[in-house]
Amino acid sequence: MAKQLNLIPTGQVITTALHTEMQQSYLEYAMSVIVGRALPDVRDGLKPVHRRILYAMHELGLTPDRPYRKCARVVGDVLGKYHPHGDQAVYDALVRLVQEFSSRYPLLAGHGNFGSVDNDPPAAMRYTETRLAPISHEGMLAEIGDETVDFIGNFDNSQQEPTVLPAQLPFLLLNGCSGIAVGMATNIPPHNLGELVDGLIALIDQPELSDEKLWEFIPGPDFPTGGEIVGNSGIREAYTSGKGGIVLRGVAKIEEIIPAKGSKRRTAIIITELPYQVNKSGWIEKVADLVNQGRLQGISDLRDESDREGMRVVIELKRDANPQEVLHNLYHQTALQTTFGAILLALVNGQPRQLNLRQMLQEFLTFREQTLNRRYSYELNKAESRLHIVSGLLKALSQLDQVIEILRQAADGSTAKINLCSRLDLTEEQGDAILSMPLRRLTSLEQHNLQQEFDQLSAQISLLQRLLSDRRELLKTLKKDLRSLKRKYNNPRRTKLLTLSSQKLADNKAAETGQQKSPSAELVEEVVLEFSHRGYVRRLQPSGKKSQPENNLSDHDFMIQSHLTTTDKELLLITNSGKVYPVNVGDIPPTSGRSPRGKPLITMLSSTAQGAQESVVSRLILPENLSIKQMVLLTKQGRIKRLSLGELTNLTRRGITILKLKEDDELLFTQLTTPQDHLILASSGGRLLKFAPDDQQLPIMGRTAMGLQAFRLLKHQQMVGCVSVTGDNNLLLVTEEGYAKRLSVSDLKQADRGNLGTQSLKFASKTDNLAGMVQAMASAEVVLVTNKERVVRLPVDTVPILGRDSQGKSILHLNRDERIMAIVVSH
Repeated sequence: MAKQLNLIPTGQVITTALHTEMQQSYLEYAMSVIVGRALPDVRDGLKPVHRRILYAMHELGLTPDRPYRKCARVVGDVLGKYHPHGDQAVYDALVRLVQEFSSRYPLLAGHGNFGSVDNDPPAAMRYTETRLAPISHEGMLAEIGDETVDFIGNFDNSQQEPTVLPAQLPFLLLNGCSGIAVGMATNIPPHNLGELVDGLIALIDQPELSDEKLWEFIPGPDFPTGGEIVGNSGIREAYTSGKGGIVLRGVAKIEEIIPAKGSKRRTAIIITELPYQVNKSGWIEKVADLVNQGRLQGISDLRDESDREGMRVVIELKRDANPQEVLHNLYHQTALQTTFGAILLALVNGQPRQLNLRQMLQEFLTFREQTLNRRYSYELNKAESRLHIVSGLLKALSQLDQVIEILRQAADGSTAKINLCSRLDLTEEQGDAILSMPLRRLTSLEQHNLQQEFDQLSAQISLLQRLLSDRRELLKTLKKDLRSLKRKYNNPRRTKLLTLSSQKLADNKAAETGQQKSPSAELVEEVVLEFSHRGYVRRLQPSGKKSQPENNLSDHDFMIQSHLTTTDKELLLITNSGKVYPVNVGDIPPTSGRSPRGKPLITMLSSTAQGAQESVVSRLILPENLSIKQMVLLTKQGRIKRLSLGELTNLTRRGITILKLKEDDELLFTQLTTPQDHLILASSGGRLLKFAPDDQQLPIMGRTAMGLQAFRLLKHQQMVGCVSVTGDNNLLLVTEEGYAKRLSVSDLKQADRGNLGTQSLKFASKTDNLAGMVQAMASAEVVLVTNKERVVRLPVDTVPILGRDSQGKSILHLNRDERIMAIVVSH
């Protein structure tokens, strides 16, 4: 161990454990970030940087009636006096206080380019100008000179700054706030001023007001960019627990637009409002990408016609497109519908706390009451002090001759003050005021003015004493101030609230016009789901299934699976990344003659899954009895896992991971099986492994497990098949170069998981590999797909049953460089 340097004199070295010092230092750092940067104060709703910006502008005199001042001057004052951080950080905070699309009630007024909803950057601070907005000047800074709040020294104790601003409105709920601290975050939505004031007054009048009554006054957030809130469950959860997801949609309407002369009318979806904090240009780019990738169908043109009057994004539709279906896809695949994750976290007495709506309002009312008490106490002391001086002046004027005589006989000012105080029974303050009184105050008019001031001060003191001694009178004044601010600054709600009844009305209106109802409002009905090889799903009526022939698909697509189910069930989509996503069957739009191919399955996934370019490996509707079977998952590199179907219940749209994968691995196969079945795995080298999927060979694992090694793969080989069979069935093996044979399961020996497997196929050439293995059901048909996108149907009965040592029969003539890539059973 290296010898410690003796930098500190003996006796002053304190030995500390490294983990103790790290823990203490990290906690201090975390609290510094929480209190000093990231979280707002529940009282004025501001973070330190915003509070310092507003106070610096107040000190500069940048009131609403004064000219604008360069933002660079404001930023310089904030940096030099109160906030020793980067100038860009301060300017970014200032810009956000100006932006009308970021703040519901902007606290600053701006002159110049302060950015846009297209995420355009603001101009440099040397070009833009700012001043206080009327609402912040009156509602936050008007009382700061009345000793209403505490002041502390700045970073070098050269200036004093307020610890909180005397806010007269709950700005934390008015404008909302977002911030990420160490180990915690806050995301508070903005609200309407009039609704908040009504809620505050109701709480003052009825402190025990029920939550339901309070929510009638404050029904939900009111975002500066408008939009529509769908349902109220997320709002109720956030208002009750302090945390919840609020579903927010943009505003869209369907119109008939008149194109150029000679063209037919087109249907278009017009977007006039986007959800809060959604970048318009980024959203348009995302829609265009989805259209180009084929994930969003029915759109022929997309353009932005927004101007100074407002937003207008036009989405022209193809003639055969269903507008309601396209709009539904826009909601599900793009940020036209988002979830605002509300977290009502703020600093209460310097400590972070998650509050509900009632607690936030009560914290503000408590602070406002304390502020008024301090303000009235300050005004009372000031009025009493002035009354004391005025009463002394009036007493001196009533005995003016005696005062003049004392002054004549006094040798100096000190003697005169002593004689005045002793002979006229005055205090030192009154004596100083008399000695400093100019001769003009001796006139009759001035004496009248002094008497009038005395009467006014007496009335003011009486009023202030009543306010300070009677809480009911104080609360009346508080309510009066709130109503006054509401009359001046309230404006109509921008965000619409769509409740369930609103949705039903919309569906009724859609029915009257012949449009499709929203999928969420459909009744439970029996439907058939058909899945194609290229990832499309068709939803058909059982009686109308025959009217949708398979040849309506493209030349390279075909149906591979069919399910009879009901619209209240969930369809589970399992992707190659080892994740499973739920889709409500009722959300799958019915297939019509306009779109015979159906809808791409990938578009039913969340935007995160679509962005990750995941592909659907299998589709599943859970059976009623989940304990009968289990799911087996097999990866490309030969890892396997058995999973209980109970793990696939109660899923969210985000999906869950059911198999942890290595970096270069992916999920290829899933099978439902029982311990009594035989599980057969196939490698590209023609080796087959047969074992029982029981607790000894393949124990049930949890969702986060990576699984066990199922197959000892040789170099450059991978898994190409996985089937679960009962009894003595046949298997169909097909090679890449077009050879095939049927093989009896009884020809395979029972083995243990993790073995090399049995060589069950000989290849005609060294370059050939096994393309796939499926169960060979009698009179069934399989479909072969080549790398040239050729699709060939093969009746299983035409393939001979051969032993393990045979190479099979040539079943398909392949062109040059053409190879079979997949073998699919067509159910």
